[in-house]
Parts: sequence; structure tokens; C-alpha cells
Amino acid sequence: MTTPVQANHLRWVIRSQYFLYFGVLGIYLPFFNLYCHRIGFSGMQIGTLSALRSVVWVIFPLVWGVLADRYDCRRPIFIFCQFAAAALWGLYLFTTDFHLMLAISAGHGIFFAPVISFLEAFTMEVLGARKQAYGKIRAWGSISFILTVLVLGKIVDLFTIRIILYLVLAGALLQALAALPMPAGSRQKRMTPSLRPGVVARKEVTVFLASALLMLVSHGTYYGFFSIHLADLGFGGAFIGAAWALAASAEILVMIRSDVLFKRFSLKRVLLFSFAVAVLRWLMLAASDSAALILTAQVLHAVTYGAFHMASILYIDRLMPENAKTLGQALNNAVTYGLGMMVGFFANGFFYESIGAHVLFAVSALTALSGGLVFAAGCLRRGNGSLPAGS
Repeated sequence: MTTPVQANHLRWVIRSQYFLYFGVLGIYLPFFNLYCHRIGFSGMQIGTLSALRSVVWVIFPLVWGVLADRYDCRRPIFIFCQFAAAALWGLYLFTTDFHLMLAISAGHGIFFAPVISFLEAFTMEVLGARKQAYGKIRAWGSISFILTVLVLGKIVDLFTIRIILYLVLAGALLQALAALPMPAGSRQKRMTPSLRPGVVARKEVTVFLASALLMLVSHGTYYGFFSIHLADLGFGGAFIGAAWALAASAEILVMIRSDVLFKRFSLKRVLLFSFAVAVLRWLMLAASDSAALILTAQVLHAVTYGAFHMASILYIDRLMPENAKTLGQALNNAVTYGLGMMVGFFANGFFYESIGAHVLFAVSALTALSGGLVFAAGCLRRGNGSLPAGS
């Protein structure tokens, strides 16, 4: 039995992993595609790089998740993948050739893909009966993201953007080392997880994954081309960093109150509300180049990412059986951040230079609306989706 002291130690280990993981993302997400743009890649090439990475995210979280649940080896896979991903990232330092960078992206993605889904599974297990407090731990990642983008925006303005390659490598190595004290997890007799319909293709699961897929497709313009769009409008690195930091700051406010949120509202209601706010957010970015409106839209990240992400993690954890918790989180990440982002990145890369970000954000709004309608229809088929608070 885990003592209170041990449990507190495990929570701090988990917090450190979120802090480092999202600190690295705070370098990668706002600035890697901008780096590719600065070294001469076209919108199509940037979209292809991002899409290929997302293809890997579809496949390998599931592969690693099945292995982890089947052989009860989540911790060694988690640590190995982090060291391997860091080593492969280092290869970016030696080339600016598109085809070589494409190969590096594929190799890096194979090992980086399962990290977040494994971390979510660790967190669910460590929290136990207190899963509604997930946001308070996850908020450490958002805090790190904010600090990173604020500082890095100014650094990019002062130095060459190539510095992000070295910073990502340093952060990835630090996270891999910090993963060594991760808990091994409870060892118990597990039935072999599978991808049989009875496990992952229940109607509730498929409806949720289909709608979540559309939600993440709608984020393709934002994650793939938001920084480039701002740069094209004449905004500098400091403003770009501040815009990303504002979004992360907004999501923290939701995350630290996650236990209150999910006690008052059901998971399904939070998800439906998130779809509606996403429609509004993308329409705002489609309609204006105003700095004030752009920053206002960033505040809505609290709902479109913060609330939606937390509800998704808790929802899929509730739907999956005990013997497939790692696989469940891997499946969620593969379909959403893998397949969803792949489609979003590739489509935006294909059309960005011909129709521009404003039209693409309008399409994003329609995509988010479609996702909300799919999820709402699924809820109605089950009696309006009325569940007890927190369900």
C-alpha cells in the first residue's frame, strides 16, 4: 500500500514530467514550423512535415500502449522512448534538407508519440479516486509552457531562430533523466488488451473519438500556421510568444479548478460546450487581424483546449476497462492528436498559400461545429446524454 508520503512524492514526479514535456512543446509548437519557414520550406512542405509526424502519432501510441498493457512494462517503455526521441531530435542539428528532415521527423515521432498518453495513464493511476483533480497536476505543464514561450519569444527576436533546435534537445534530455524515478505502476494480473470491437469500438467510444477527431482537425490551422500567420501580419517574436502564453495562462485557470468544474457539470456537457466555444474562437480569428481580437480569441483556449482536454482524458478513462487503461489513452491520443492533427496539418499545408489563414480559420469553425453535432447526436441517442455530475 502506498503511504501518503510516497503518494505525494509520486505526484511531484508526475508534475515534473508535465512541466518538462510542455516546456519542450512551448519551444516546438510556436517556433519549429516558423523555423522551417525561415529556412525556405513552402507551406506544403511544412504541412507535410507536420502531417507525417501526426501519421506516426496515429500508429505508434497504439503499438506501445498494447505492449505496455500486455507485458505490464509501461515504465521501461516510457523511459526508453524519451531517450530515443531525444537522440533522434539531435539529428536536426546537422541538416536543413527537406527529405532528411522528413525522415528525422518520422523516426523521432515513433518514440515521442507515446510519451503523453503514457504520462496520462500514470497520472490516472497515481490519482486513483481523486481523478477529478487531474487539472491541478496538468496545470504544471501549462505553467511551463507559458514561461517558455514568453522567454523564447524574446530570445528568438535577439538571436537566430535555430537556437530552438538546441533548446528542444536540452529539454528532451532533461525530461528523459527526470523520468527515471517514475513509478512502476501497480502490478496486477491483466487480461490481454486488444482492439476488438467489444473493447474499443463500443458506440460511446466511437462517437466520442469521431467527434474529438473533428475537434483536433479544426485546430490544424492554429497549431500549424498560427505563428506564421502572425509573422505574416507583421507581429514579432515577442507578440507571438505572448499570444501563446496568454492561451496557456487561460487554460491554467480552468485546470486548477478542474475538481469544481467536474463536480458541477457532467463530462458530456463540458465537451459540448467546448465544441461551441471552438466555433466562436475560429470565427474570431477568421474575421480580424486586430491584435486585441487575436488576444481575446486566445483566452478561449481555456475551453477549446483546457476544458476539452481534461474532459477527454477523464471520459476515455471512464469508458475503457481496467486492463486497457494505457491503451485507452493511447487510442485517444492517436485518433485526436495523431489522425486529427495529421488531417488538419496536411489540409492546411496544402491550402495555406492559395487561400490564406482567414479562410482556413473559417473552415476550422465549420469543422468544430461538425464535431459538436456528431457528439450531440450521440448523446441524444442515449437519452440526451444526461449523466450525473462528473460523468
